[in-house]
Formats: sequence, structure tokens, C-alpha cells
Amino acid sequence: MTNPLDVVAIGNALVDVLAHSDDDFLAGCGIEKGTMALINAEQAEELYAQMGPGVECSGGSAANTVAGIASLGGKAGFIGKVAGDQLGKIFKHDITALGVEFTSEPTHDTNPTGRCLVFVTPDAQRTMQTFLGSAGEVGPDDVDAELIQRAQVTYFEGYLWDAPPAKQAYVKAAEIAHEAGKKTSLTLSDKFCVDRHRADFLELVHGHIDILFANEMEICALYEVATFDEAVEAIRGNCDVAVLTRSEKGAVIVTPDDTISVEAHPVEKVEDTTGAGDLFAAGFLYGYTHGKTLAEAGKIASICAAEIISHVGARPEVNLAELVAKSL
Repeated sequence: MTNPLDVVAIGNALVDVLAHSDDDFLAGCGIEKGTMALINAEQAEELYAQMGPGVECSGGSAANTVAGIASLGGKAGFIGKVAGDQLGKIFKHDITALGVEFTSEPTHDTNPTGRCLVFVTPDAQRTMQTFLGSAGEVGPDDVDAELIQRAQVTYFEGYLWDAPPAKQAYVKAAEIAHEAGKKTSLTLSDKFCVDRHRADFLELVHGHIDILFANEMEICALYEVATFDEAVEAIRGNCDVAVLTRSEKGAVIVTPDDTISVEAHPVEKVEDTTGAGDLFAAGFLYGYTHGKTLAEAGKIASICAAEIISHVGARPEVNLAELVAKSL
């Protein structure tokens, strides 16, 4: 099989619009700080009109992860949906310019390319209002078996689970990966996403996922436990590897037989936490697919996450391969 890949991701193909905001603005709009919520086209237009000056850049959680892998020097592919509009062209240009394989054909129906309005408050917390548009149309027919068979790991984005056809796509892709002797991975994405789909996520994690990514709130929500230590024991043995992030406390990597602590990489100033989990996953999966130990992969992940929170936006502003080489 030619042109092997490290990771292929399936997720929302979105263009992010990031703007600074404050708590009063969010409260006035009835938006719960620190969460991701789905909105319709009309709501997206209204909120966009109220936003301050914004920065537009290609985004989407899983797309950010493969962008990070490419910046590290890895080989990655992406499966997602964009429309044949201007934002769709921006998304495709940005991701392929990084060297990521993205061959999905654009849609030409009434749904425009999805966009995520990101409000960054002074404490660097991000609050997202997402209009999925064409991004939410990913279904089983979009699963490229040849692409998945070429990848060491197939990575799924929890956010896309809000779109019903994606559930079938994920199970199909996981079965293709495992039949080819490859690994699967999932990020839970958001506590409120977990709350919406807990039973389905548990079934997916326990039955189809080898490597799980979650932050402290998400893993506690998945197992409905009060403490992080309880969550660690709940996930242990239910997948090969669980990578649990804890912001400034670093991360914990849980296997059936071991618990590995990863220190947070220092950062001078946190500007924007958008994409921190996405780039942590990028660093870990790059290390994992390049023969690093779990502890080494965790350290690379921490370096990547520190870079992304040091500036506004969810894509790296420096070459991550060079950064990691200097930081290790």
C-alpha cells in the first residue's frame, strides 16, 4: 500500500471567526461561558453582526489536530464536508497547503460551509457558537476506506456526533480501521457534548475506541463521577490508552496497567485556550505513530498545547517540528 499516513481524522470542516469579548456580552446574549452550542443560520448572522473585530481562519477540532500533525512533520488526511462557496474554498486551501490530504468533494445544495463564532474573554476562555452548515452532513458514504486503511490511527471528533449520520460514519470507519489492524481514537470535545450523548459515547468508547482524549470535566461527565481519581479508575481498561488533560496541572495517561503523569509545558502568557486540546492530541498522536513512549508522546503534546494557547487562533503560528526539537 503506497503513501502511508500517520493519522486520518473525521470531523467538522469549519471556518473559525474569533473575536475578543467579555462576560457581560455573553450574559446579554444568553450564552453560557466556556461551552460550545449549536446555532442555526439566522442566529449565526445575528451574532456575527454583534461581534467585535474578528480574525477568520480555518478550524474545526479534528482539522486543527491534523494541521498540528502536519506541522510536526507527520502525514495526515482529513474527511469532512464543505460547500462550494468562498468559505469552503478557504478551508480546502488552508488544509491542503499544510500538506494534509483532503479530497472530499464540495456540496452544492443550500447548506453553506459551517462556521464557528469564537468569543475569547480576558481570562483566555473560549466560548463557541457553531453553525454546522455542510459540515454536519458527513455520513457513511463519505468514509474513504482506502484512506483509513493507509493510516495508523483514525481520529474522531466528538463534536460531529451532534449530526446523526456521523454516528454511522464513525462506526463504519472504526470497523474498517480494526479490520486493517489499525487503531482508532476519539476526543470527547466538550462536557456538554458528553451530556447530550453519554450513552452513545460510552458504547463507542467501550466498543470501538483504542485511544481516548478528554479533559477533566469531560471524563468526569462521561462516567458521572465527582472526582478525577474516580474517573481515572472508571476509564482504566475500557480502552488501550486514555489521555486526560487538566490544563495547568498537565495531563495523565491511563493504560490498563499504568498511570503516567505529564507536566504542563510553561507558557509566558495564556492568550486564548481555543485549540489547546486539539493540539495536545496532535502532539500525542504524532509521538504515538512515530514510536515514542507514552511519556515522550505526552511531552510533545504538552509543548504543542503551550504554543497554541500563547496566541489567538487554533492553528500553530510556528513550525512545531522545530519547536519540539528545541524544547525536548
